[in-house]
Amino acid sequence: MSMSSKAIIEFRPVNDRSCIIDVQGELTAFAEESLMDAYNRGCGGGVRYVLLNFGGLEYMSSSGIGLLVTLLIRAQRQQQQMFAYGLSEHYCHILELTRLDEAIALYPGEAEALAATEAGPDR
Repeated sequence: MSMSSKAIIEFRPVNDRSCIIDVQGELTAFAEESLMDAYNRGCGGGVRYVLLNFGGLEYMSSSGIGLLVTLLIRAQRQQQQMFAYGLSEHYCHILELTRLDEAIALYPGEAEALAATEAGPDR
């Protein structure tokens, strides 16, 4: 494996309260800069909800799980809630085993995750 990231990570603003980070390819240690850059550029200001779209995820290493923990800590410091969708059954199980599903709400698709932000406590 080369020393470059095999991930494409981009952000999409949804509204003034929510942003989506699209993760495609491989989420490994090499994706750290891309992931944190997308978060910093797209999820600042008054954003309350950070949605991670894993629909294009091909592989996530243990370092990738570590990046999710780092991102979760940053989001919690900003009083933001994290949601994830598009995870395969395998990666949903990994998040359950690591108990990350207790802090990152998992949804099958974007519509369900966005609906959860609309039902949020600070609506």
